[in-house]
Amino acid sequence: KSKGKPNGKKPAQEEKKLYLEPEYTKSRITDFEFKELVMLPREIDLNEWLASNTTTFFHHINLQYSTISEFCTGESCQTMAVCNTQYYWYDERGKKIKCTAPQYVDFVMSSVQKLVTDEDVFPTKYGKEFPNSFESLVKKICKYLFHVLAHIYSSHFKETLALELHGHLNTLYTHFILFIREFNLVDPKETTIMDDLTEVLCSSSGSSSNGSGNGSSNSAGAQNHVKER
Repeated sequence: KSKGKPNGKKPAQEEKKLYLEPEYTKSRITDFEFKELVMLPREIDLNEWLASNTTTFFHHINLQYSTISEFCTGESCQTMAVCNTQYYWYDERGKKIKCTAPQYVDFVMSSVQKLVTDEDVFPTKYGKEFPNSFESLVKKICKYLFHVLAHIYSSHFKETLALELHGHLNTLYTHFILFIREFNLVDPKETTIMDDLTEVLCSSSGSSSNGSGNGSSNSAGAQNHVKER
């Protein structure tokens, strides 16, 4: 990325990804086989299963972010960045908004909260139908939730570690990734940025047998310049 300078000083090394250190990736709060947990039970309607899980992931990711939110400020995180990729928020009219990470997360959580509590989108009453657009809305929600999880790892893993919550974060990430792969909810290109972590955390959870989101290993090192989303 950066080359040696003629003054003889060594170039600043790219920061090591702390979350990939074996002593931390081994940390989980349970050894449960998440691959089995995400599969659609025979008696359950697909939309009901997607709704239930998406709502649960929203609450857990929101809670996980809240543990480090005091460290995620407009000064420390001036852009919504994950490794070398910068994300922008798009408002209801499709206008691109450059914002700080806490602003972006606030946009995500507010818009998802609005959706999951809307009876016309996430119906809870018996006999009420899911809208035709339900799956595409779930995909949108999962994409944004992935951005939040990825930001916690790339920018706030040290704080997560200090709070001894990395086992919770690893468990949540593994469960979430296996869920979105099981139902093809997020384009694999979107999650490529964290493929190194996904490979380490999910390899023991049977994710490689599900071809929907794989191809991780060939993309290692692909994030070598700042990208915009």
